Amino acid sequence: MSLVNLEPFRELYPFRSHFLRLGKYNYHYLDEGSGECVVMLHGNPTWSFYYRHLVSGLADSYRIIVPDHMGCGLSDKPQKYPYTLGQHIDNLEVLLETLNLKNITLAMHDWGGAIGMGYAVRHPDKIRRLIIFNTAAFLSSRMPWQIGLCRIPIFGRVAIRRFNAFAGLAIYLACRHRERMTPQVRAGYLAPYRSYENRIAHLCFVQDIPMRPKDKSYPILEAIQKRLPEFRHRPVLILWGGQDFCFNYSFLKTWQELFPEARVQVFEDAGHYVVEDAHERIVPLMREFLNNNPLNNNPI
Repeated sequence: MSLVNLEPFRELYPFRSHFLRLGKYNYHYLDEGSGECVVMLHGNPTWSFYYRHLVSGLADSYRIIVPDHMGCGLSDKPQKYPYTLGQHIDNLEVLLETLNLKNITLAMHDWGGAIGMGYAVRHPDKIRRLIIFNTAAFLSSRMPWQIGLCRIPIFGRVAIRRFNAFAGLAIYLACRHRERMTPQVRAGYLAPYRSYENRIAHLCFVQDIPMRPKDKSYPILEAIQKRLPEFRHRPVLILWGGQDFCFNYSFLKTWQELFPEARVQVFEDAGHYVVEDAHERIVPLMREFLNNNPLNNNPI
């Protein structure tokens, strides 16, 4: 089990931990509240801590499930493990099937988009609504230079695993409202990634970005992309940070083309960590969206 000291930020993350055994490893998740289910999926280099405000803000009316992808957060961080898109989808599938969840609302950020929609195309009958933060679940030839540097074999390994450059810089580059990155919040984001060993998934996520057909996850993401139109008539809410250096307006445009009926709210003052920058505005929008699209008016 991943040992992380939660005490420095426990008041920010007052949730009970749950673990699912996947083979030899523990897969951590939050399970708060009751009612209709909202599954929130994080990206790289965050963990369930990223969604803490949304969990607290919605758990009075909904059941909120937030897994930590293997290698992230409070999940185990095995050193020899297939940290690939397909494996992350498999892990999520086991969790949601174990919990016997139906009528799921998926909320997705960063890598959570590809992982979440990877599950969705396997089980479209279980997906009722989509909430899309700055993310993608389709192929793109665009890569920010900051991430491109981290894909350079030796440089990336040293920068990410030795110096914690990916998570360390993200707390400054991905959040536009810097005043929100208090010492306690920074501690929360970085706590699971205090050692060389614990940063392995950060590097593997970067290495797994499918840019060329020969990349291992390319055909998986290509297959997901082809099936996204099947969800065109599901209720979709897009909440987008307008100052994202990674998932910029070109990604938003693609989502709007895929889901022309989606409700879209752009937060011009928010960055890649849009939930951190705008959570007090996001929670009421999510609640309104969920209330306005009840399950009995949402046939599949």
